[in-house]
Amino acid sequence: MSVQKKLGFGMMRMPVADKKDQTTIEFDKVYELVDTYIGKGFTYFDMAYTYHKYQAEKAAKKILTERYDRDQFELATKMPLRDFEDEADLQVKFEEQLRNCGVEYFDRYLMHNMGHNVYDRCRRNHVFEFVRKKQEQGKAKQVGMSFHDSPELLEKILAEYGDCLDFLQLQVNYIDMQAPGVQAARCLEIAKKYNKPVIVMEPCKGGTLANVTEDVAEIFKAYAPDASPASWALRFAASQEGVERVLSGMNTMEQVLDNTAIFTDFKPLNEEELAVVSKVVDVINAQTAIACTACEYCTHGCPMNIPIPQYFGLYNSAKRTSKGFSSQAVYYNNMGFGGATKASDCIGCGSCEQACPQHLTIREYLKEVAGKFESKVLPVKK
Repeated sequence: MSVQKKLGFGMMRMPVADKKDQTTIEFDKVYELVDTYIGKGFTYFDMAYTYHKYQAEKAAKKILTERYDRDQFELATKMPLRDFEDEADLQVKFEEQLRNCGVEYFDRYLMHNMGHNVYDRCRRNHVFEFVRKKQEQGKAKQVGMSFHDSPELLEKILAEYGDCLDFLQLQVNYIDMQAPGVQAARCLEIAKKYNKPVIVMEPCKGGTLANVTEDVAEIFKAYAPDASPASWALRFAASQEGVERVLSGMNTMEQVLDNTAIFTDFKPLNEEELAVVSKVVDVINAQTAIACTACEYCTHGCPMNIPIPQYFGLYNSAKRTSKGFSSQAVYYNNMGFGGATKASDCIGCGSCEQACPQHLTIREYLKEVAGKFESKVLPVKK
């Protein structure tokens, strides 16, 4: 694989005209981003069935299939492990996905978000065997799984079903290498043990490593004044042994140009640069109260419709500032005045924690958020 192909375009969260309506994809903007990416020699696009309210794959047809020859792009999508009804529905879903994307085959086909919450169900319904069959039929050139769970479960799955998988998609970034909820370093070791190449997701941890605090940015600038924080995160992920591709969700031309420049002439991090990253890890870990990536999986099944990632973002922002919680409480209160459910309205059902790829104790964090922000409710003039 050439170094140019090591960057993948993540298309699960494309720019939208209305953030409250994820179906309002700004196609003209996406066309420009995709055309620039392909024009610079890159080909790989990653998406999933459920995103943009089940419209992401149909958008791929409009953006890629209807505008480029099939051999000009590589397309990856995923079987929704929480959405299929039974074993028979796997084929129904797969055929729907082919139609959605307007293709006869996928370059990569993955089981989406494999973890303890779906593993037994996948075993009962022979999902591992199903994806391997798709590969044997030529409907998917390679098959794998995206994985958000413990190294122990990863090893168990590979020991039992490794023959069904060509590759793994793992969350790898410099914050999560040793983080208890992710243990990316250990997962990479297990992938190597079973000879599975790795595609990296979340190299910038939901954008948090691209939009770092000023003190972190200064550490990077002191060593490389012109390098963006995102470039450090992407290079770190791509420098790990066994990584064949790194995915990046790119919603601006600046991001496309920066990322393609990194991978057109890719250079792994040297020892001095790794030392800089280590220093940054210590600073960020001291600043981050809740390791939320704002993926929003937790909100999909929340019966109270609590905007969990937004509240956690406000909480983390407050913890990083010297002004404490006062200004963030204004935002919290304004969200409530606008109709958002409060953190204290959580009924403790646990659906959020079952869905969370980071395995956060969301219910406990919501109590902490409520305790900090709801004690500072501002009076409303009537």
